[in-house]
Amino acid sequence: MTAMPILITQGDPAGIGPEIIAKAFRDAPGDMAGCVVAGDVATLQRAARVVGGLLPVAVLDSPADGAQVPPRCVPVWQACAPCAPEALPPFGHVSAQAGAAAADCIAAAARAVLGGRASAVVTAPIHKEAFSAAGFHHPGHTEFLQALAAEHRGCSIADVPVRMMLANPELKTVLVSIHVSLRQAIEAVTFDNVLQTLRIVQTSLGPALGLNGRPLRVGVAGLNPHAGEGGLFGREEIDTIAPAVAQARLEGLDVYGPFAPDTVFMRARTGEFDVVVAMYHDQGLIPVKYLGVEHGVNVTLGLPFVRSSPDHGTAFDVAGTGVADPSSLLAAVRWARQAVSHPQPL
Repeated sequence: MTAMPILITQGDPAGIGPEIIAKAFRDAPGDMAGCVVAGDVATLQRAARVVGGLLPVAVLDSPADGAQVPPRCVPVWQACAPCAPEALPPFGHVSAQAGAAAADCIAAAARAVLGGRASAVVTAPIHKEAFSAAGFHHPGHTEFLQALAAEHRGCSIADVPVRMMLANPELKTVLVSIHVSLRQAIEAVTFDNVLQTLRIVQTSLGPALGLNGRPLRVGVAGLNPHAGEGGLFGREEIDTIAPAVAQARLEGLDVYGPFAPDTVFMRARTGEFDVVVAMYHDQGLIPVKYLGVEHGVNVTLGLPFVRSSPDHGTAFDVAGTGVADPSSLLAAVRWARQAVSHPQPL
């Protein structure tokens, strides 16, 4: 157990977030020791009924009170406006009410960890349409947490550069751009953005991966097919990506590429690289998700605190049925716990 709790945000109450949290506390008490839910009590009580097993819910006055809660009990810190049981958002439906509850819990958890009252944040899935309906116009968790960190520091969002990483036991990939259109993603492949990504990877992951003093080996994907084939299929590799890699190497980073995007992930999976930097969202996430989301973890690099998340969405189609698998949530908790034990956050 860490000295301060790991806060788990409930996610969208109409999705599977609350029930995978309840299942995790019920079935994996060792992994969940020291964790506290930043959520709504009625929402987690409903989730406990869905998963069964006479799972009790403990109502906390503050995150610190979680240390007094016994195993196989869900400790809930009320982090959003309380909802009456009869007024809970229905499962599987987009609503502003659900989006607002999810956003309020994220904000409360982030402010708690930034204020030194928690050690890390693990976020259950949100529904972006519900998020937007509630008036929160950030594209996802990553950008919202970035804004909250900037607010806490009293600086601009640009002064808190962050990147998304998706990781599983076989492959880790970090993205140069996140939730933007493909056209915007291509425009985001600039020397500064690629170099900044490489620096964030080194600063965030170098201490945390536990490589016994060996430098972090980073493979960089090209943007174009065959990494441009010497300029035949585009010059971004020659004019932008390769110079950024060269500059990173001058700074002492163990970085290689750009390589053909259709082979660099296989090379990393077999151990040649510890991490792959991908140029845009789907280029990097499809290989990781293809290997299975059960043990995948979404990690935000560059924040002044540790944040991880399951590698899946709200699954409205099965929400409320009790069949959702908590494996990815448990992997995210384990990642957060490991990261907290290192001097620099992921």
